[in-house]
Amino acid sequence: MATVLHVTGQVLVGPAEVRDEVWVIDGKVTFTAPGSGHDVQTVSGWAIPGLVDAHCHVGLDSHGAVDQATAEAQATMDRDHGTLLIRDAGSPSDTHWIDERDDLPKIIRAGRHIARPKRYQRNFAHEVEPEQLVSRVRAEARAGDGWVKLVGDWIDRSVGDLATCWPVDALTEAIAAAHEEGARVTAHCFAEESLRDFAAAGTDCIEHATGLLPDTIETFAKQQIAIVPTMVNIATFPSIAAPAQEKFPEYHKHMLDLHARRLTTIADAKDAGVPIYVGTDAGGSLPHGLVAEECAELVKCGFSPLEALDAATWSAREWLGRPGLVEGADADLVVYAADPRQDVEVLAHPQQIVLRGRPVLAV
Repeated sequence: MATVLHVTGQVLVGPAEVRDEVWVIDGKVTFTAPGSGHDVQTVSGWAIPGLVDAHCHVGLDSHGAVDQATAEAQATMDRDHGTLLIRDAGSPSDTHWIDERDDLPKIIRAGRHIARPKRYQRNFAHEVEPEQLVSRVRAEARAGDGWVKLVGDWIDRSVGDLATCWPVDALTEAIAAAHEEGARVTAHCFAEESLRDFAAAGTDCIEHATGLLPDTIETFAKQQIAIVPTMVNIATFPSIAAPAQEKFPEYHKHMLDLHARRLTTIADAKDAGVPIYVGTDAGGSLPHGLVAEECAELVKCGFSPLEALDAATWSAREWLGRPGLVEGADADLVVYAADPRQDVEVLAHPQQIVLRGRPVLAV
């Protein structure tokens, strides 16, 4: 006898669409009740599509690539906190084996980071010069799942501060090449000038985007360049900058300034209409399973709980081209005992997690 999952209560199909039940049959979502002859398991509560972490690194820690057991633990941690779809924004590990695991989150990969030599964290990236950028972008576009990740700025020790990594003409050619390969481009950018360069070159997305100013906010809104702020990562800027205080005082001061205005920066971008999605930057120095915390940080930036939830579910899935709770889709959903539209703190306490139609243990 086939087991059917019946989710009742408040099924949040979209920001403004609520159903009172959904069925999971053969791992798929349906809104049509099954006939007789099924063993029915019922779960009640507030159900939403599986959370999205749009900036996550499975297979990476602060030293570089990790072994398979560590990558599995990272993916499991995300899953057990309700994150069932990950955009992996750069990893030196080949994690395609996860695609064969029905019990681990779905991953959309960006290949490996692409950086200038000695201008990013050691063991993270392919390090190339501008004349090699196009060929490397094409290779990573083919290795990934529709995304390429560039490092747009980093500390330049010769100037003692954050500085752009690529000439605009090289960026423009590289982003065009990614688009020819069917991939979108995102970039790590902390500072101000790299944002202007990437916008001019036609990027699709920016990670962090702490250097947004009124002119670039206007440009990003006009071009609909998405940002994934990773507020839980930006919160660590003072500790990142502290070791450089004596040797690179301008860099230290710059990082503290970006940190101090972080909430206002993202609030202004939101108000201007810049698309914003939830991402945590887990896997470098941060632990996995932080989407609830990131949503809470967005609320501090002026998002309503519903807007923060949308940035981690419905709109994020649409942006990434993955379905939510729609007829015939894989049943990837999380059930809570209270309404996350009213309080994002609820997201930290899933009552039940269902991945590909299979209930998994909640934390």
